[in-house]
Amino acid sequence: MPILPFVPPQAVPAAAGHGFDYVTVDAVRRRVYAAHGGNNSLLIVNADTGKVLGQVRVGPMAGVAVNDATGHVYTGDGDDKALSEVDPVSMKELHRVSVDGPVDAIAYDATYHRIYGDEDDGTRIFVIDTNTFKQIATIKLPGVKPEYLAIDPQTHVLYQNIARASKIAVIDPHTLKVTRTISTPDIKNNHPLQFDYAYRTLVVGGMGVLSIYDPSGKRLGTAALAPHVDQCSLDQDRQLLACAANGGLSLYRIPRTGNPVLIATQKVHEDMHNVAVDAKTGTMWVEWGSDSGPDFVQGFTYKAK
Repeated sequence: MPILPFVPPQAVPAAAGHGFDYVTVDAVRRRVYAAHGGNNSLLIVNADTGKVLGQVRVGPMAGVAVNDATGHVYTGDGDDKALSEVDPVSMKELHRVSVDGPVDAIAYDATYHRIYGDEDDGTRIFVIDTNTFKQIATIKLPGVKPEYLAIDPQTHVLYQNIARASKIAVIDPHTLKVTRTISTPDIKNNHPLQFDYAYRTLVVGGMGVLSIYDPSGKRLGTAALAPHVDQCSLDQDRQLLACAANGGLSLYRIPRTGNPVLIATQKVHEDMHNVAVDAKTGTMWVEWGSDSGPDFVQGFTYKAK
């Protein structure tokens, strides 16, 4: 069955250039948040209507994560080498902390009140205490170019993709040190990484390959994936994984063991490379830049049989 538009493409004003990076959804407060490089801003969108609600200028950001308790949004900023906290209701930046390198993807652990921000094209993860909004640690990685990162909500172990090493670094939340690595020899240029809460597995993608690993490093299944994959987003309740790759959406059913099953694809735009799933509705939200006009954000839905 097809992937269909949930709403038409919504135009997003862009003053400083064009394009987006990571996107996420606050399913409770019904908001979509995207790193809008085209305006050096956090983009805020209504998850039920697709209406653009506003933008908060925080700098050339890449990563984005939500604090479920407060609804505040954390951003990782690239050229500004900083992490910020934004109140999306007042549309104001509340806190900012500088770090030693540009920040790419970020993840938030609510139990430990920590933001993890990986260094764009670097070798480190910066750790921020959100109670004080100060940096408390720097984690040295065994390789160059960290991409996406994921947290096990039970153990709070942090998993970090390392694109140029074909492996995942495993980080202890107590010592904030890398304890071991998981080799992913089938994956080249590791980008998307998701931790499956129900099956307690890692779903990782790279150039043309999507694989499932258990935390011990055993590969449980694999499938073909469109090239040039960037962000994937796992619907934890429906066990559906949406991936943004090669300018289109690919939707997979994720099993407990065995190979992921491709169930639908949809071409969107050649510059679309990020996606986030709304955990409440299953809607897939994407964004892309346009050199000839405004940027765009759009929601898609999967119509199962």
